[in-house]
Amino acid sequence: MLSVLRAAVCGAVLSVAATGHAAEPVKVLRYAMRIAETGFDPAQISDLYSSTLAANMFDAPYATEFLARPTRLRPNTAAAMPEASADFKTFTIHIRPGIYFNDDPAFNGRRRELVAEDYVYSIKRHYDPRWKSARLSGIENNQILGLQALRDDCIKSRKPFDYDTPVEGLRAIDRYTLQFKLAQPNPRFTDEVSDPAVMGALAREVVEAYGDKIMEHPVGTGPFRLAHWKRSSLIVFEKNPNYRADFYDEQAPADDPLAQAAVARLKGRKLPMIDRIEVSVIEQSQPRWLSFVNHEMDLIEQIPEDFTNIAIPNNKLAPNLATQGIYDVRYLRNDVTMSYFAMENPIVGGYTPAHVALRRAIALAVDVEREIRVVRRGQAIVAQSIIAPGLWGYDPQFKSEMGQFDRARAKALLDLYGYTDRDGDGWRHQPDGSPLVIEYATQPDDLSRQLITQWQKNMDAIGIRMVFKTAQWPENLKASRAGKLMMWGVSWTGGPDGEQFLVLGNGPEKGQANHARFDLPEYNRLFDLQRRLPDGPERMQVMTEMKKLTVTYMPYKAHTHRIWTDLAQPWVVGFDRNVFLREWWKYIDIDTAERARRLR
Repeated sequence: MLSVLRAAVCGAVLSVAATGHAAEPVKVLRYAMRIAETGFDPAQISDLYSSTLAANMFDAPYATEFLARPTRLRPNTAAAMPEASADFKTFTIHIRPGIYFNDDPAFNGRRRELVAEDYVYSIKRHYDPRWKSARLSGIENNQILGLQALRDDCIKSRKPFDYDTPVEGLRAIDRYTLQFKLAQPNPRFTDEVSDPAVMGALAREVVEAYGDKIMEHPVGTGPFRLAHWKRSSLIVFEKNPNYRADFYDEQAPADDPLAQAAVARLKGRKLPMIDRIEVSVIEQSQPRWLSFVNHEMDLIEQIPEDFTNIAIPNNKLAPNLATQGIYDVRYLRNDVTMSYFAMENPIVGGYTPAHVALRRAIALAVDVEREIRVVRRGQAIVAQSIIAPGLWGYDPQFKSEMGQFDRARAKALLDLYGYTDRDGDGWRHQPDGSPLVIEYATQPDDLSRQLITQWQKNMDAIGIRMVFKTAQWPENLKASRAGKLMMWGVSWTGGPDGEQFLVLGNGPEKGQANHARFDLPEYNRLFDLQRRLPDGPERMQVMTEMKKLTVTYMPYKAHTHRIWTDLAQPWVVGFDRNVFLREWWKYIDIDTAERARRLR
C-alpha cells in the first residue's frame, strides 16, 4: 500500500510539471508505531498510540509549548489563558473566532466554524453511556456540576443521552465563551483541558452522521486529517486545508543546540509544514529497525532494545550513523512500566494479609535490574513508585520496597502465609491447598517475549507456576477493561502532574485508568484531598502517603522508567521531543532537496 500511495503522489507532481508550471515537492513524513491503533474518537480511545494519532487531528483549548523546558501551557483554540475564580471552582475560556473544521459531507457544503458549544457537546459525549468512554472517570474527577446527574438519569431511564439539557457546570455562555463550574477546587484545571486526545472538539452533526462508525471518521480542527486507513497496518494523514493561520514561534532552551538550530531555520513558518504523514504499524523490532536504516522511514521512535548497542554504543550515536547525518534525541520518559494484579481476582486480588503477602512476594522476586540490563539494554532506571520522573510529585529521594529485589524475603513471605509446596513437585499451592497458577497476559512481539522470559525465571526461582496468555494489544486492552485478566504488563504515560499517575489507584477509576481495580477508601480519600490542594509541601506529603499505600498493598508492581532515544534522518528538520505533547507533527519539516541529495 505504501508504494501505491507514493506512486499516486508522484503522478500528481509529474502531471503538474508537464504543464510547465513549477510544483513544490510533496513533503511526506514516514514513521512506524510498534502497537496498533484502536481508532480515532476521543470519547472511545485511551491507548497511547491512538491518542497520538487523534491529537494531531483534534484541538483542545490549550496546548503544551513544543520546546519549553520546564513545560508550560499556552492558548491553542482559546484566545487567552482561562479566567479562574479565587476558589478555583469556576473557569471561563474564550474561544478564538475564525477556527474551522476540516471539510466533511456532514456539513452539507458549508464551512463549519468551531464554537464554544462544540466543546460542551464533545465533553458531554464522555458521559453518554453509548460511547463507553475510558476517560470518563478522569474527567469526572473534576466534578463538573450536573454532568454525572445527567448520565445517571440516562442510565436510569434507559433513554438516549440528552445532549440538549443544560447543566450548571458546563455551558456555552455565548458563541465563543465556554464556562466550567466545579464542585471542588482544582488549581490545575487548565491541565485537564489541554489534551486534544481527550478534550478535542468534534462537531455534533458529524457524530450524528456517522453514528457508531465515528471511530473511522475523525473530523477535527487540527493540522491534519485522515486520508487513508488500513487497520493495524497503515494510517495516512494529509494537511488540513482549513487549518488556521498558525506560525512556528518556539523558544529553544539555552542548552539545546539542536533545538536552537531548528528555531533559527523554522521561525515564522506557517504550520503545518508537511503535506502527508504515513504511519505504519510494525510490531516486530527487526523490521522496524531495518525500515529506518534502509531509509524507508524518516524517524524511529525509541530505538528497539535489541539494536541499542548497534545504534548508540555507550549511549553515543554510532559513527556510521553520524556520518550519514542521522541525529538522535535522547530523553527520560514520563512513564512507568509495570505489571498489575487484578484486585478482584480470587487468587492475586483481595486485601487480606495473605493476598497482600502474595503480591508483595511476587514483586520482591522480580529482578528489575536484570530486566534493565538484559532486556532493556540499560535504557531505563528502576522505579520506586508509580509516579514518573519530571512530574510534580516525583521525588528522586523516595525509595521503597517497590524498587527492591529480594528473593529470600519473597520466599519467607510465601512460607509465612501458607503458600507452600504441598506435594513435593516444586510448585507452591494456595493456603487452602489448591494449585497456585498465575496467568500473565502478554503480546506476540519481541520485547514482550523477552520480558515474559524474565518473569518465568523469576517465578520459577520462588516456586510459583506462571503461565502466559498471548493476544494482540487491542484484545488484551478490551479484556483488561472488562476485568478478565489476572496480571498484565503495561506502561502508563502522562503529566505534567503526578495526579495523572496516582489515578491508577483511584477507586472510581476501576476498569478505566485503574486497570488493577484497586479500591481502598483511604487512598480514595487522599486522592480527592491532593487534587484540591495547591502545589506545595502539604500536597507533596499527601502524594507520598499515597505512594506508600501502593507499596503496602501492591496492586501494581512498578518496574522501570524508560530512557528513549529517537533517531531522525538528516532531511527531517525540527524534530525534538516534549514528553508532555502528542501533537508534534506540525512542528516538523522535510527538506526534500536534502533527501534527494542523500539518497542519490
